[in-house]
Amino acid sequence: MNILTSTYTTKYNAAPFSQIQMSDYQPAFETTIAAARAEIDAITHNPAKPTFENTIEALDFSGQTLDRLSSIFFNLNSAETCDEMQKIAQEVSPLLTAFSNDVSLNEALFLRVKVVYDQRNDLSLSPEQATLLDKKYKSFARNGALLSEDKKTRLREIDTELAKLKLTFGENVLAETNNYQLHITNEANLKGLPEGAIEMARTLAESKEKEGWIFTLDFPSYLPFVTYADNRELRKEITIAAGKKAFQNNGFDNQKITLQIAKLRYERANLLGYETHAHFVLEERMAQNPNQVKTFLNDLLAKAKPAAEKELAQLTAFAKELDRIDQLEKWDGPYYSEKLKQKLFNLDDELLKPYFKLENVLNGAFTVANKLFGLTFKEISTIDKYHADVQTFEVIDEKNELVALFYADFFPRKGKRNGAWMTSFKPQYIQNGVNERPHISNVCNFTPPTPTKPSLLTFNEVTTLFHEFGHGLHGMLANTTYPSLSGTSVYWDFVELPSQMMENWCYEPEALALFAKHYETGEIIPQEFVEKIKESASFLEGMATLRQLSFGLLDMAFHSNNPTEIMDIKAFEKAAFEGTSLYPDVAENCMSVSFSHIFQGGYSSGYYSYKWAEVLDADAFAYFQEKGIFNNDVAGKFKDNILSKGGTEHPMTLYKRFRGQEPKPEALLKRAGLI
Repeated sequence: MNILTSTYTTKYNAAPFSQIQMSDYQPAFETTIAAARAEIDAITHNPAKPTFENTIEALDFSGQTLDRLSSIFFNLNSAETCDEMQKIAQEVSPLLTAFSNDVSLNEALFLRVKVVYDQRNDLSLSPEQATLLDKKYKSFARNGALLSEDKKTRLREIDTELAKLKLTFGENVLAETNNYQLHITNEANLKGLPEGAIEMARTLAESKEKEGWIFTLDFPSYLPFVTYADNRELRKEITIAAGKKAFQNNGFDNQKITLQIAKLRYERANLLGYETHAHFVLEERMAQNPNQVKTFLNDLLAKAKPAAEKELAQLTAFAKELDRIDQLEKWDGPYYSEKLKQKLFNLDDELLKPYFKLENVLNGAFTVANKLFGLTFKEISTIDKYHADVQTFEVIDEKNELVALFYADFFPRKGKRNGAWMTSFKPQYIQNGVNERPHISNVCNFTPPTPTKPSLLTFNEVTTLFHEFGHGLHGMLANTTYPSLSGTSVYWDFVELPSQMMENWCYEPEALALFAKHYETGEIIPQEFVEKIKESASFLEGMATLRQLSFGLLDMAFHSNNPTEIMDIKAFEKAAFEGTSLYPDVAENCMSVSFSHIFQGGYSSGYYSYKWAEVLDADAFAYFQEKGIFNNDVAGKFKDNILSKGGTEHPMTLYKRFRGQEPKPEALLKRAGLI
């Protein structure tokens, strides 16, 4: 018996990680794809005339066992992978793509959907049902249902190829991250580094049975090194190593793969009748089209660039005064920024870290969620984990009813990709009168504990935890009927609102007092530190804004034009960055080939959405500030109109219902110190 194809007998129907064998996955995928295919056939060949219930609703609830299996497998492939798992991913991805294509290109099924869609004005549907119908119809039309047979065949080929290429892209980046280490044996080369970073590097060297200290490209190791190490040459070495991942003309090179992905996306969009991939993607986004995105990015650029240039001049003058450096390079940016920040605000991460013990910060996020939304988080040991580092929680509401399960996985390890993300092991939906509650996960790469210290977070890690937790709340508080509209299943340029919104509480004295306590003395973070955190929040904001805009513009350069003319990926990237570059170009580096957000994840033609959502979150938080940051009335409106509603209605409709008006960019510009 294969555990992955049976009904789980676990508490809360939680994923049975400890019972899964690696050999279970492939046959389980084959079995569940076959079962999902049979469900589709039953809908297609139903002799009754098509209705909303027997076609649209039935379609949304089909393939649940397969979806559950896919979420378990691919989540673990990101958080706890190994060579065997990657091999299985390469085997099953084409099978999943083929099945997905078989559904979206199924003519008889599409005709049933179209019959219901054509009657939509006579069906008296709820807003959620109307959204689902529109979404289902478009999922066929936008994925080739109206194409001729030869074009359908080509679409299938493209999708299969893209699925494989995206996987390989991510595997190459992970391999390159793992392949590099900076091994230091001379203690003098550690000058400037905080004690915690040195201890972590020593622990890593010991684990590899080596003398001295080892630094890697994992963020908790890399970031302190480039921020604090006095040795400029070594900062240069590790910065260049990070920048040339998958750009070294070796077995893990992504140049050809990146171009192939861009070209196949373009061809796919053309097949479907769209000018470019960006035109195809943005049709289903708040931004609507590439011109609107470019206008949005360039307007912000015009406001941010003078501030960024002024900040760069200030930083250059400071470096010259301090160390007689005439030209700042990329490996100087974090180092001198930190030094200048310390000088201006007398504030550095090492001063703050003792107040941000991971457990306290996590409890702080839980307390904020309790004060805003009435949620209680209770750690449990009665459900399976996929790794010893993972913590598991029951999330309970004020009526003492289960809202969600929450998995927290916070430390780097060899089988985990870099970065931070939220995901789910089980979605929320209502079926047969039962409200199935979601199983949500936050995965991060924070500074791990050492033999002498607990995990102490930098302030940036604190905001990352709150950010991912905001996504988590969006998943946990979901309360919709249909799984495809639940939780974070919203327009991509709306999905970052709850996450970025939560970051705001990290800057509020009232919120910080709840969790920012010294890990040894229990002393609450001094008020002067809080003031400095708030003061320094917009420090070098112009430069940070330019960096974000450059990524959005690079994404649009690849996806809103014809990429078949790109001959040299490095030269193309350099041209795309021209209006936003602050530091001299580094010939050995190329960002595009490790830009996983757009070439492996789901952010292609969507990277602008971080900035887009910042406009929303600044405007939304201004409402809280006006009424009180823990105001129950405003929190209730946010929960009822944003967090619980998922993608059941147009985001702007939901936002206006919460806020009473459309968002205005002034709140963001003011917060960033740009006006």
